Amino acid sequence: MSKLRVGVAGLGTVGGGLLKLFADERSRLHEKMEVVAVSARDRGRSRVADVSAYRWFADPAEMAAQADIDVVVELIGGADGPAKAAVETALRRGAHVVTANKALVATHGVELAALAEASGAKLLFEAAVGGGVPMVKALKESVAGCRAGAVAGILNGTCNFILTEMESTGRSFDDVLKDAQKMGYAEADPTTDVGGFDAAHKLAILCAIAFGTRPDLAHVRIEGIERVTLTDIRLAGKLGFRIKLIARGASTDGGVEMHVRPALLAFDHPLANIGGSLNALVVDAEPVGQLTFIGRGAGEGPTASSVASDLMDLAEDRASFAFGKPLARLADAPRAAPTERGRYYLRFMVGDRPGVVAAISERLAHEEISIESFLQMPVHEGPAVPIVLTTQTCARAAVERAVKAIEALEVVVEPPYVMPVEPSARAFRPS
Repeated sequence: MSKLRVGVAGLGTVGGGLLKLFADERSRLHEKMEVVAVSARDRGRSRVADVSAYRWFADPAEMAAQADIDVVVELIGGADGPAKAAVETALRRGAHVVTANKALVATHGVELAALAEASGAKLLFEAAVGGGVPMVKALKESVAGCRAGAVAGILNGTCNFILTEMESTGRSFDDVLKDAQKMGYAEADPTTDVGGFDAAHKLAILCAIAFGTRPDLAHVRIEGIERVTLTDIRLAGKLGFRIKLIARGASTDGGVEMHVRPALLAFDHPLANIGGSLNALVVDAEPVGQLTFIGRGAGEGPTASSVASDLMDLAEDRASFAFGKPLARLADAPRAAPTERGRYYLRFMVGDRPGVVAAISERLAHEEISIESFLQMPVHEGPAVPIVLTTQTCARAAVERAVKAIEALEVVVEPPYVMPVEPSARAFRPS
């Protein structure tokens, strides 16, 4: 059998890492394939891997159109523009595509999968979710015979690094973010990461595979970590919790509920001790129960290894449909109503005056909300002090009404902050 001929579009961190794998004589890639072309904007730029032996294309779509390229590896990034053009060009002529582009797959996955099926090509994207952690493959293969009820995880290493460093060093969000940018964990504009959008792209992909539905990024409810303060982390810790950005999807009532948001996790929660830039995924499925996957979620080595894994699946004829099933068998799942009951963390910044606690308690009682734990500690520098509490299980709507009433109090100096408390037992099954 002749070797697969590969064209690599995008020669940044991951592209360079992939070419280094091809240059490593110990790699199995040599047995099955060879790189014949590359594409990037700047040919003269210094790179971690030698590209002089490959045909060069400034336009990735032009490279993708070459009839002698069997597989196009897209590592450019972005939901549209050159990345989308290159992938569409390859798939239309029947060339396989391997991509690490979660924004592209989450946004245009249905139309790209349709192109692949029409031309007999394969669209693979293990590296788009979880870096070197085989989350996509696990859902496609290992859990394929089970009934997945929920998936949840820590899917953004930047946010996890920031929250972990804030807790361990006592530094502010802004200080740690600057370090993350210097270390390459965060971009100069970190909005995609800290705003929760990166995790939302990944969640939309995972939910499509887990629940047999079409990817539905538009219905992911997204909240980032920008409002999480050092005060929240300290006081949550005193109450026995750790704050993480959780991406969660659940199949319930014939629909799919998806959200990305900061949440409090008890110290014994399966995701509470996932620190630094690690990623993790918990899958709740019957009859297997809970499965947990943990590993490095980004970077040259982990992501390039996932790209290489997809390439080997192509070379050895193991590649399946993009989302595990033909498009005709993927449901258009309606958006499920958000879970209406749970436990919540509430933080209020108030003027230090007599009667404040009583006023807050009165408005919670009016909505029949019981307090589980309560802290009032002067850990915040400035004229206001934080009051934090966790509720017992109650209606979400009742919390929203109570918070609105409390915010109207004269002594409240900034908008209250609300985070859910994730349950510890059967952590991600819909309540």
